Parts: sequence; structure tokens; C-alpha cells
Amino acid sequence: MSKNSFLMVLAQRLGMVIFLMGKLLRFGFFIFFLIFLVKGTGTLAGYSLNQTVFFFLTFNLIDVLAQFLFREVYRFRPQVVSGSFDLILTKPVNALFRSLMGGVDFIDFITIPPLLVAIYWVGKALDPSSFQVMLYILLLANALIIATAFHIAVISLGIITLEIDHAIMIYRDLVALGRFPIDIYREPLRGVLTYFVPVAIMISLPSKALMGIATPTGVLISFIIGAVALFAALRFWNFALKYYTSASS
Repeated sequence: MSKNSFLMVLAQRLGMVIFLMGKLLRFGFFIFFLIFLVKGTGTLAGYSLNQTVFFFLTFNLIDVLAQFLFREVYRFRPQVVSGSFDLILTKPVNALFRSLMGGVDFIDFITIPPLLVAIYWVGKALDPSSFQVMLYILLLANALIIATAFHIAVISLGIITLEIDHAIMIYRDLVALGRFPIDIYREPLRGVLTYFVPVAIMISLPSKALMGIATPTGVLISFIIGAVALFAALRFWNFALKYYTSASS
């Protein structure tokens, strides 16, 4: 499926170029907006320009990686409606793995290396220690685990209700709140984005860890939430499969 996705991208080169240009323009405009915003106020919720840009770059990395890996989720509903999911269940490949990662997005893949370079360049200016860099990487992995749990929950919900598009858009809108440091939001929204919908744990905490301002308690809680979220999502997936009605039944 990944090979097919790559061939489809090559067959639509003009569309790929236009899509990439649109992404780059949106990214560039938002960077300029951040610079204008922070230059005008001096800081944003106590964070310098470099720190604010680093939060934004971390958000983009997690968002792009999730879209790159889990693009098949956006095509899951037609498989259930048409009965193609029946065929997936009969194959020796794990049905969950196939439903999540059956077709990666190579257009998003192209944007990952420049993002990594930008993160390295901006992060280096923050002068982190080796331990802070290692903790940042571990928390990024934990963020992807939480993103995986969200996507598993979405396709599980899709099996039961046949509703995926709105759920995944709600997820993306909530995660987009992590473009800025979570500290700019007031309570109770900040608490909701930290524990109920762990946007802060996914995006803000890794950045804070690299800056050396993450608390040990916060880091420990983030790993616990990541493990619990993945466990709960897997249980929900197994529950949803029990209620799946085959197209042939």
C-alpha cells in the first residue's frame, strides 16, 4: 500500500507541487505571525521568540508525523461501508496495523527532513544539555503514542457509528491549540488540554523538557497517561470489533 501511495503521488506531480507550496506558504505565514506577535509584546506567556517558535516547530513535527503514519485512517470509513474491511480481517496481517498504517502519505514525508533541520537549528540556540535532548526525544515518542491512541479510538468509533471524518477533524482542531505554549490559556481550558485532551503533554511538555523547565512529576504523569491512553484505545478497538457487522451478513 505504501508503494501504491508513492506511485499515486508521482502520477500527480502538479498536484503534489501545489500542495507542497500551500503547506510551505501556510508555515511561513504563521512563522511571520509569531515573530510579529512576540516582537510586539517582548514575550508570549513569558517565553522568548526562539522558545515560542520551538513550540510551533514541535507541534508541526508531531502533527506531520501523525498524518504521515496514519493517513489510512482518513480512508477507513469507505472500507467499512463498502465491505472491504471484511477482506482485511481475513488476511494474516494485523487488522489494526493495516487500518492505521496501510498507506503512508509521502507528501508529508517530504516535509519531515526540513522540519527536523529547523528544530535542530532553533533548539541548538536554546543551549540544552544532553539529558534534556534525550528527554525531549522520549517525550516526542510518548506524544506519538498518544496520537496513535487517538487514531485507534477514531477508527474504533468508526466501526460502531460509521462516523470518522468529524471525529478526526475534532482531534486535529484540538491538537492545533498546541501551536502556542499551553500557558497562554486560562483555567479550566488549560486543565482540559493537559489531562482530559492531553495536548499539553503531547506538544508543550517535550518543548519544556528541552528548555529545562519541565517538572519530574509532569514527565512521569505524561508517560503514565501515554500508557493508559494506548491501553484504553486497544481495549476500545477489541470492543468495537465485537460489534462489527460484516457486509456479507
